[in-house]
Amino acid sequence: MTPRPLAGSFRGLRRIAVLSVLALTVPLTATTAEARGGAEAAPGGSPVIAWNIHAQSAIYDTAKQSPTTGTRSFAIVQGAVYDAVNAVAGRPYEPLVGAPRSRPGDSTAAAVAAAAHDTLLWLFPGQAESLNARYDQALAAIPDGRAEDGGVAVGRAAAAAMTESRRDDGFDPTAPWTVGTEPGEYRLTPPGYVNVGAWVPNLKPFVVPDAGAYRVKPPPVLTGAAWARDLNEVKSLGAAASTIRTQDQTEAAIWWDDPQMVEWSITRQLAATHRLNHLQTARLLAMVYVASADTLIACYKAKAHWNFWRPVTAIPLAGTDGNPATDPDPDWTPLRITAPSPEYPSGHACFTTAVMTALGTFFGRDNLTFAAYSPASGTTRHYNSLKAATAELLEARIWAGVHYRFASEHGHRLGMAVTPDVLNHAFQRR
Repeated sequence: MTPRPLAGSFRGLRRIAVLSVLALTVPLTATTAEARGGAEAAPGGSPVIAWNIHAQSAIYDTAKQSPTTGTRSFAIVQGAVYDAVNAVAGRPYEPLVGAPRSRPGDSTAAAVAAAAHDTLLWLFPGQAESLNARYDQALAAIPDGRAEDGGVAVGRAAAAAMTESRRDDGFDPTAPWTVGTEPGEYRLTPPGYVNVGAWVPNLKPFVVPDAGAYRVKPPPVLTGAAWARDLNEVKSLGAAASTIRTQDQTEAAIWWDDPQMVEWSITRQLAATHRLNHLQTARLLAMVYVASADTLIACYKAKAHWNFWRPVTAIPLAGTDGNPATDPDPDWTPLRITAPSPEYPSGHACFTTAVMTALGTFFGRDNLTFAAYSPASGTTRHYNSLKAATAELLEARIWAGVHYRFASEHGHRLGMAVTPDVLNHAFQRR
């Protein structure tokens, strides 16, 4: 007998999953192997989407992980889910970590639940009660028997392979950044002045052999015209009290800066509205999160290498940069709080470029229509292409006062370099 749901299990999250499935509109053609992964319609909607929502709850709502730290966690969970669903479907694609043995008829929903539950429990053992409740609820909706047992075995094997591959992967949330005192060198940022996050450059990539092989050009010299131009731009457009930033730019800056990343819901929405089956959805989510994780590792290696100061500390100290075209403003504050990491290149530009590039690669086109709601801004924004969304993000980091233009542009270029390498070496058809 499989475990039964605990009292008061998570009906709200299941309701979200149901609404996602009701939004399905545009059919896609699936191969025979993919159809095996999508033939089982789990009660309450897509189990892959439902467990991605559960993962977000565990990673963001409960553990309060930052977007950067959360990217590693999402990649671990979605990578294991992909390997489990791919195994149940007959392994039509190359596995990410491993290819567990499966039998015809194994339950995809059970495999998803076991893979997601076990990886989340490994990441967050303190959340055992809530994770076990969600797992019991998922299995209670699946008929007892060989199919369920087989799916659970596949999911647990995929999770075990993934977690074993990530032991001692370099994750150390207390690792400090190097802090300097010379013009141009990174200083801790207000209001918290925390010094954490320097583990990311040392994290083991999921796919690429060497994240340090991707380089960006040096930031502009402090005495040059390019530095003065970009500093003065963010100084005027990104100030909390800016008089030239428009209301729409302010909304976009807050919308894109929401730590409850809009990219999370955009990815789920595209999976739902394009009627992806279980295998397609698992592959899409794994592509997005694994590509963004490896991109962020490369991005943070560049941050550590250049160790460049953020606008929030550079503008008050602009009188020390040796450039007559920049003036200090000791009272300057940005619209949004600056993340505690060196400036160059922009981590958000790296991340969003990776997400949008992975989405474009999966769907084979740019002109996708999507929208997302941000609790931070209280608004929903709509887009008709991946490139349009990415272009706005690059501007929004300036409007938020947290990045210079050159940091956003080079973060975008780095994402465009790393993501294709990830996707060319993973998730390919066998």
